Amino acid sequence: MKFGQVEDPSKIDFTLPKDHSRTKEILNQNKKGLENISIGCAKWNKTDLKGFYPKGTKDELTYYATQFNSIELNATFYGMPTPEQVAVWKEKTPENFKFFPKITNTVSHFRRLIDVTEPVTHFASAVMNFDEKLGMAFLQLHDNFKPKDYDRLEKFVKDWPKEVPLAIELRNTEWFTDEEIFNTTCDLFEAHNITNIIVDTAGRRDMLHMRLTTPNAFIRYVGANAESDYERLDDWLAHLTKWKKEGIQNVYFFVHQNLEKASPLLSAYFIKKMNEEWKTDIHIPQMASDNNGTLF
Repeated sequence: MKFGQVEDPSKIDFTLPKDHSRTKEILNQNKKGLENISIGCAKWNKTDLKGFYPKGTKDELTYYATQFNSIELNATFYGMPTPEQVAVWKEKTPENFKFFPKITNTVSHFRRLIDVTEPVTHFASAVMNFDEKLGMAFLQLHDNFKPKDYDRLEKFVKDWPKEVPLAIELRNTEWFTDEEIFNTTCDLFEAHNITNIIVDTAGRRDMLHMRLTTPNAFIRYVGANAESDYERLDDWLAHLTKWKKEGIQNVYFFVHQNLEKASPLLSAYFIKKMNEEWKTDIHIPQMASDNNGTLF
């Protein structure tokens, strides 16, 4: 992921900001407790995740799913999934695995939410075949999609098939700098049970808005291939621990890197720390090149 990349990460203040005032209220409304923790990468192909797969691995997804409990499925962004393809992916993964498919760019980038009933229907109909393995679909809007087109976003949200849980990532800076439009948009998300995605990347600290609209934390963490990446993960664990006490229901945490081969390393570090802090038993991914098997 190159979005938000900076030349010198050491010049960035990576401190997590305080929560939006509404976030605690949203978390306090959850009476079900913590239900699911999904931590994974954004890709499963060997080209990006160098050194992760053992020699002779025949099917990358099958092996990936033995190491992680979820995937941020960016493959569906570049091509409309079919029910048949979804069924194949589903069958390659174990019972507790979750997919988080990105809505196809036909909807978000090419048609820009105009006249999208047909592709949305096709997408939703396909991903529903994940059944219990469907975590949450997500829409990533282009960074030049601005609040002047709020009406398109509102219609999209209202028309979205409620059978498919949805998260939305806003990218243009105007969504965050205009407090009135940000609050209006978050109110819209709240009213329709849409999860507001948080992005932690070096060059776009405004996307670190800390405003939850559901009791789900959907976080796209982008490392800078720097030593500070691990300190930032420590800070996230501390913050998620705070949210856990306040009532978080689901944690969806996906690790990206500008050089993706480091993503499994960061993910394994984060999972190990969470297991220690939260007394969870999430499998810690292994690196094929490590004699001991585990990454940490």
